[in-house]
Amino acid sequence: MAFALVRAMRPRQWVKNLFVLAPLVFSKHLFDREASVRAFVAFALYCAAASAIYLVNDVADAEADRAHPKKRERPVASGALGPRDALLAAAVLGLAALVGGLFVSPSFAGTIAAYYALNFAYSARLKRVPYLDVLCIAAGFELRVLGGASAAGVPASLYLVLATFFLASFLGLGKRLHELGQLRATERRSVLARYDERVLRPFLLVFGLVPVGIYVSYVIDPETQETFGSAWLPATTVFAVIGVFRFLHLVKSERDAEGPTEAMLRDPIFIANFVLWAASILLMLYA
Repeated sequence: MAFALVRAMRPRQWVKNLFVLAPLVFSKHLFDREASVRAFVAFALYCAAASAIYLVNDVADAEADRAHPKKRERPVASGALGPRDALLAAAVLGLAALVGGLFVSPSFAGTIAAYYALNFAYSARLKRVPYLDVLCIAAGFELRVLGGASAAGVPASLYLVLATFFLASFLGLGKRLHELGQLRATERRSVLARYDERVLRPFLLVFGLVPVGIYVSYVIDPETQETFGSAWLPATTVFAVIGVFRFLHLVKSERDAEGPTEAMLRDPIFIANFVLWAASILLMLYA
């Protein structure tokens, strides 16, 4: 059961919580001991909170997941993890994240509470409203960024807030387009029937290019270049462009994957591109 519980917590999805650390890195406080400890604790607490949500949703969606060719292998849907055990683990993780958040700061705990409220509203109603469901996903990423800034005691720049919103919306729209490609095989989400692929495709492209535009504005901003102390910063734009178009490729080609985000996290080209971008940013900021 322990292995099934760990699988149901979806540790591979914890990579999404790296957004919690973004304000710490881009404010040049990565080597500030107090700020870093608080930010990494916040990252861990968001991982616990996210896993609690996954467990609750898996119990709620177990019946629908059993009809899905991939999701039926999830621990709750397959019977490897009992619903009662999943809900108990969710309660422990959820409470630990909230109480732990209070020790970080009341404002950080507030972002955890807002994250729970958002996901409850999403599961209860909002996931059935087309496009609003994607905005809820984006809001979850915004809470991560704001929570990370609050925990580390650093500001979240307007560039970071805007880029996060559009990038998260881009990922959410990509997931919906991917699911539309599988709709004929399984009618698992009623909201998908209310999406129009002819509208979704241009939306996806726009929401992919906008964060690239925001990133370009950020790296050519004289204040940013002064902070980084490097004239090579605009060259990192190539990594942003490659990342966006690689994700678009995965949305179109990886039809057998559970979702494009899952395909992205195991795609060697995407991973290599991200590592090179992160290494470039860290070298320019801290070398």
